[in-house]
Amino acid sequence: MRTIQSKEEYNALCARIEELLTIVGNDTPVNSQEFIELDFLSDLVATYEETIAPIEVPTLIEIIKLRMYERNLNQKNLAVLLGISTSRVSEYLTGKGEPPLKVARDISKKLDIDPSIVLGV
Repeated sequence: MRTIQSKEEYNALCARIEELLTIVGNDTPVNSQEFIELDFLSDLVATYEETIAPIEVPTLIEIIKLRMYERNLNQKNLAVLLGISTSRVSEYLTGKGEPPLKVARDISKKLDIDPSIVLGV
């Protein structure tokens, strides 16, 4: 199978995909030329991105900060929600400490974070 050879080629294909996305919709037949082209180019780009710049799994700290942003929480609000001190929250968010199992369970439940991510599994 052909692969993308350069950043310029990648950028050109991404631009073409953007064009095709304005043409191809949910009602486009899967055997249409545009649908087939979009499908093929999307696979090429996905393979390139996985090879050149794979998306890494976010850390627990990054996910907690995202949830804090989504829920408009600051460290003090998070501490109250979890029933811990703000200094503990600060330790967890800076990576200077890890939450014990009880707090990890509360983080998972109260911030809606998958338990496997909280436990680092």
